Amino acid sequence: MKRPILLLVFFHVACSVKHSLKYILTGTAGFPNLPEFMAAGTVDEVEMAYCDSDRKKLETRSSWMEKVIKENLYVLKWYNSKCLGNQHDFRAQIQKLKKRFNQSDDAHVFQRMNGCEWDDETGDINGFNQYSYDGKDYIVFDLKTVTWIAPTPQAVITKHEWDRDCQFWKNAITHDCINFLKLYVGYGNSSLQTTELPSVFLLQKTPSSPVSCHATGFYPHRAEMFWRKDGEELHEDVEHGEILPNHNGTFQMSVDLNISSVASEDWMKYECVFRFSGVKDDIVTRLDKAVIRTNWEKPLGVTVPIITSVAVLTLIIAAVALIYIKKKCESYRRHRTTNASCVIFTAADIVSPLSSSLAS
Repeated sequence: MKRPILLLVFFHVACSVKHSLKYILTGTAGFPNLPEFMAAGTVDEVEMAYCDSDRKKLETRSSWMEKVIKENLYVLKWYNSKCLGNQHDFRAQIQKLKKRFNQSDDAHVFQRMNGCEWDDETGDINGFNQYSYDGKDYIVFDLKTVTWIAPTPQAVITKHEWDRDCQFWKNAITHDCINFLKLYVGYGNSSLQTTELPSVFLLQKTPSSPVSCHATGFYPHRAEMFWRKDGEELHEDVEHGEILPNHNGTFQMSVDLNISSVASEDWMKYECVFRFSGVKDDIVTRLDKAVIRTNWEKPLGVTVPIITSVAVLTLIIAAVALIYIKKKCESYRRHRTTNASCVIFTAADIVSPLSSSLAS
């Protein structure tokens, strides 16, 4: 097994005034190798804490969050109580929903994503709270009308029950969540505002293989990559990879271009673009045979980091169960069933990386 190597990175500070606090909670049933309950939190899309029903305690994911816990013990008590308490609630919800959907003891997933956003320049705040069951929207809280919205008939009963507590959720989003977010930003602002730009390579396994544009060593993971031709983004003959964690806390991602139909004289018209949220300039790499790193030529002394450890129990583990959901989504598509929100929590930033690495 090849060991990941440290790659040089460049630092750039991006000044952003918008901050977010997000929680993803996942309850599972019928997955023997997964915790029955998992929860993780992010600040500005960077993971800061995690817990599950097996470990039964909060695990911090950053040095500044450790400082928050040491200096504000009520934060630790709050998280531990929420983690333990929600385990029972999510188990009970899955049992209820199995009956409402007339389901057998198959594998099921119940998720919640909630949080808030705050603009520290304008003072504007916003919030969200939404649930999914087996990859489909189940019920969503509308902060503007202070009511729950039920997209499915089975959720109407839940809506009537939860509408009694709408003011509680409004206060939780606009007051409690915002106060926590401001606390975290105060402790972790310098770290959260630091951006590490990636090293970008063009890779190809064989002369007939797609050319992979691979970026590694970037932080945080608020980034996107795409191929373009003559300045226009390409959607055909392009395959986007997931954002994956490196062993040193940075991230990597790839986007592949099928070159089978690209004429040699047109190669220079193609560019790979790495775009970082909050950073003005894109990193552009032109498609050039001279710079492609291959497996069939002499070694160039470069090892591409490969994620092989399942021990990285980050926020993303909350979405491992979505492997099952994605299979259901494929079934919907095969039967031509419209299901636009097949996976409700698809922040590539959050859910996909670990599920992808585990499935591979």
